Amino acid sequence: MPKIFSIALILFLFSGREHPQRKVESPVEASTIDLCEVGNSAFQDGETITYKLYYNWNFIWLAAGEVEFKVKTYPDFIKVSARGKTYPSYEWFFKVDDYFEAHLDKETLLPTLSIRDVHEGSYTRYDKVILDQKNHQATYYWGPDKSNTQSAQKAVNGCMHDILSVIYTLRNVNVGSWQVNQQLPVSIFLDKEAWNVGVTLVDKYEEKRIKGQGKAQTHHLEPQLITGNVFKEGDQMQIWVSADANHIPLMIESPVSVGSVKAVIKSWSRLKYPFELDNP
Repeated sequence: MPKIFSIALILFLFSGREHPQRKVESPVEASTIDLCEVGNSAFQDGETITYKLYYNWNFIWLAAGEVEFKVKTYPDFIKVSARGKTYPSYEWFFKVDDYFEAHLDKETLLPTLSIRDVHEGSYTRYDKVILDQKNHQATYYWGPDKSNTQSAQKAVNGCMHDILSVIYTLRNVNVGSWQVNQQLPVSIFLDKEAWNVGVTLVDKYEEKRIKGQGKAQTHHLEPQLITGNVFKEGDQMQIWVSADANHIPLMIESPVSVGSVKAVIKSWSRLKYPFELDNP
């Protein structure tokens, strides 16, 4: 049950806990779009986006919590962070307070530091990864909390992402160069391992009604999932991002091992470009 809430809170490819017996389902296609040096034209300092998270169990949709994404620019790097928490009214059932942080290179958006601090019921986990992209080296620390960790090093490729950097990098992809049904390969470091996955563009300029917000022109994405005890074989996550210069995720739907989860945009501020949806 904890993994169900964790995948909702981070809104993307993985859950907070480790994934035993994981595997990538299929080879990742080659692409002419380079996710190693995209640069940033889609977001700015101070951007904040909040999502409301729902869990579906036996045809009942429950509002479980919220996750807030923030951007802070420093002289030498960009800090992006996400904090996901269950609502107090939900915590009688299960309490989650997860925090993710990444420091991104201003020129490439590749991460140099990745932090994950997970609190899910009685389960806690802390991960810190220092990524030396130039020398193809990852130094990582893991344990039940920040003061009790082990460390190790691993050789990685020179274009290694983490969960958060992938989100902000994909927002900067030139959709005009991304063909429908084309899969973009991406390498992600998670749980002491490097994973080669991909994201497919399902459709461009698809009109989508966003729960509680209205209709929007969207690009429809489908990330490749890692199977384990969160996702089953054949599970597919669907992501709709705004078809404007901001490219912000508006809604995410995904089945999980028991039920399904949905994340819907609730509020936003300090977007780089004007953004509004049609009437609900």
